[in-house]
Amino acid sequence: MTAARRVVVGSRSSLLSLAQTNAVVERLLRAHPALDIRLVSLSTRGDRNKAAPLLSMERGMFVKEIELALLNGEIDIAVHSAKDMPAITPPGLAVAAYTEREDARDVLVNRWDLPLTELPAGARLGTSSPRRAAQLKSARPDLELLPIRGNVDTRMSKANSADYDGAVLAAAGIIRLGRQAEISAYIPPQDCIPDVGQGALAVQARASDADLLEWIRAIDHAPTSAAVRAERAFLEALGGGCTLPTAAYAQIHEDSLHIMAMVAQPDGSEIFRFSGDYDLDDPIQAGEAVAAALLNSGASRVLANR
Repeated sequence: MTAARRVVVGSRSSLLSLAQTNAVVERLLRAHPALDIRLVSLSTRGDRNKAAPLLSMERGMFVKEIELALLNGEIDIAVHSAKDMPAITPPGLAVAAYTEREDARDVLVNRWDLPLTELPAGARLGTSSPRRAAQLKSARPDLELLPIRGNVDTRMSKANSADYDGAVLAAAGIIRLGRQAEISAYIPPQDCIPDVGQGALAVQARASDADLLEWIRAIDHAPTSAAVRAERAFLEALGGGCTLPTAAYAQIHEDSLHIMAMVAQPDGSEIFRFSGDYDLDDPIQAGEAVAAALLNSGASRVLANR
């Protein structure tokens, strides 16, 4: 790349979203110093509608307006938390890179600094994630799970208020804000399988912008890309917009892709889990195979009643 080009990068306006986007911008400038990058923050429906429970909103509520701005030419690049993205990328757009994944685990922040297994019966934990709630109810039915909304700072503040004994959040957001010292305990993935794409950042551009797509690909992290593409293929195979608790987490073990996944009833009364090792060269097929295995194990009945 020789000539400078003005590139407008769009992001949500939260502190975490801006931190994530600035990290991507830094990577892009290291790879292509001649880029002239301008950052703009955009509001999304998910950000504006703070009172609505997450279960009432479809996947993609935090990205649709940003994708529309990209399609309309208002911005040239969008940076998303991969877990916020719907399973199917809109026509005209392409994900050109996934940057190296941060810790994908869920974590506890609580007044006792205890792990999940040692929390006292009746402890009040804040979470608005159906995925987290179903798995926590299955593991610890004696806990009281309460809805909680807001950005990471807000939820961590509420976790230490009179209304809650703690909260469950994604490790990645806390780490990216430099607040990892406040984490009480990490929840093992086998106890609470992370969300599809959790901990990864997706960098999106218009499919027609060949030069920009090529430049963005320079910051793609191949192991993260393979893992997230497998997870997203799993989600798409289940129907993409499923509002039931679902999860998939892929990791590279030597030369194979290890995937664990689950589908559950919202109350945690039924959870179908599956894990397996697959060919690293075909992450899409791997994700689809995991979805098929879960459906064949009985999860199809849960999905049919959604």
